[in-house]
Amino acid sequence: MRFSSSPVLSQAVPAWRSRFVLLMLLLGFATLAGRTIYLQGFRNDFLRGKGEARYERVLEISSTRGRILDRHGDVLAVSTPVKSIWAIPEDARLQPADVRQLARLLEMDVRELDRRLASDKDFVYIKRQISPEVAEQVEALKLPGIHEQQEYRRYYPSGDVTSHVLGFTGVEDAGQEGVELAFNSLLVGKPGSRRVIRDRRGNIVEDVESIRAPLDGKDVTLALDSKIQYLAYSNLRQAIEQNRARAGGIVVLDVRTGEVLALANLPTYNPNNREHLTGGQLRNRAFTDTFEPGSTLKPFTAALALEKGHYRYDTVIQTAPGRMSIGPAVIHDAHLHGALTVAQVIQKSSNVGAAKIALSMPPELMWDMFDSLGFGTPLKLGFPGEVGGRLRPWKKWQPIEQATMAYGHGISVTLIQLARAYLAFARDGDLVPLSLLRLDTPPISGKPVFSAQTAKEVRSMLEMVVEPGGTAPKARVPGYRTAGKTGTAHKLEGGAYVNKYVASFVGLAPASDPRLVVAVMIDEPTGGSYYGGDVAAPVFSRVMAGALRTLGIPFDAPQKPAGTPEIPAAPEEM
Repeated sequence: MRFSSSPVLSQAVPAWRSRFVLLMLLLGFATLAGRTIYLQGFRNDFLRGKGEARYERVLEISSTRGRILDRHGDVLAVSTPVKSIWAIPEDARLQPADVRQLARLLEMDVRELDRRLASDKDFVYIKRQISPEVAEQVEALKLPGIHEQQEYRRYYPSGDVTSHVLGFTGVEDAGQEGVELAFNSLLVGKPGSRRVIRDRRGNIVEDVESIRAPLDGKDVTLALDSKIQYLAYSNLRQAIEQNRARAGGIVVLDVRTGEVLALANLPTYNPNNREHLTGGQLRNRAFTDTFEPGSTLKPFTAALALEKGHYRYDTVIQTAPGRMSIGPAVIHDAHLHGALTVAQVIQKSSNVGAAKIALSMPPELMWDMFDSLGFGTPLKLGFPGEVGGRLRPWKKWQPIEQATMAYGHGISVTLIQLARAYLAFARDGDLVPLSLLRLDTPPISGKPVFSAQTAKEVRSMLEMVVEPGGTAPKARVPGYRTAGKTGTAHKLEGGAYVNKYVASFVGLAPASDPRLVVAVMIDEPTGGSYYGGDVAAPVFSRVMAGALRTLGIPFDAPQKPAGTPEIPAAPEEM
């Protein structure tokens, strides 16, 4: 059969169809040619970028975080070099035996390691901040797609002794607590970067150029004195253990400059090992926890009365019969004292005497004084969680509230606020801002709160507190004249006072020319005694004695002969 006789082949194909197909092919070739010309002629950077992305990388060069130093230059925090292991999951095709070996070196669960290597990301961290020795062992395995890079980890030589002051940094070397957070902008550096060429396995084969040099962080020199800090911490710990207390805090201030020479809290933690931390350990209680200061506020009530001329140092106040009714409420003294001078009200810590002094003055005067002392307002030193305490507006005060505030009830403060307020007595009536940083030039003058005469008279009253017949003979320091005030307050829980106590003592020395203020707070002592004169005053004595000797402060009193018996403290009113 001839093909020409086939009915299918004999049918004529329209001429336009072949032309249409040819036209489509030409349009396709023209589109491809135009795209080629566009990309190579006008978008050359696009193709170049795609190519460079396959072999070129920009690596970050870590900067070193600044050190934290004490006032004498001793290192309190420093960044040490460590390694981090990372992977390109697409390249990390490991055998099961390799995965197990890598997991063993990195102390990881095999399933967690497999999960990370199965990621669809271009870059994943396997484990960060490992020791250089472990990183060398990982590198020796020569596993495909597994790489390392240098980072820094913060190290704190003094451990838990300075933890609440220094705080700590996170895995990215950024401050998260304490000084590390408060001064993070100074401490943190700026990382640099460089452009390199890598092969398909991620190995660097050429260092192309440095884009930006790293800028290391600045060192921060604190006012802290490491020797006084350890002295404060160790004695506070001893007191907490001996009195089986729930918590405690201590602050040491330089009277002349307002520098914080020591600050410690318990419970505490080791910032080098934070695996099992709780909220109670992390709290910087001197800044974040408020308490009713109790009788430590009585000297301020007396100072205001002297300042306004309502009373004199030797004005007699009748405290008999040891109680005082204000509406339905009754204020008590633990013991009948009878007639007392203003100075003896402070020495014996009479609640009735302090309440009578307070009620003789307008409430706005008391509020203005408390406000000028810094109560009710955070000190704003940069610590996270710092609170201001509780100071209600005077217009809402009832007479019973004004009376109880005279002896530290119905008002709450932080330990750092209370310590600073006593600077007014130590500095002849004025207050200076506190400083966590070392000051090369002391402040010329502070904010006046009391006259110099008033401050000196109250300081004399506070000396009587630590003498025989006062509430704190255990606060005496051999060779130095000391002055201070005890505080013992019921704790307030659920709107009612409970049978738990906060014992405190705030004092200064040498009384002839004050150099240091030390404030001690013991929370819920349960070792048999709960009075501030028995629990907190001995801590003050030991810390103040050691700190004055550390600073080389001359004696201003005869040293106590060996074997001299202790004088029992007079019971304190609550």
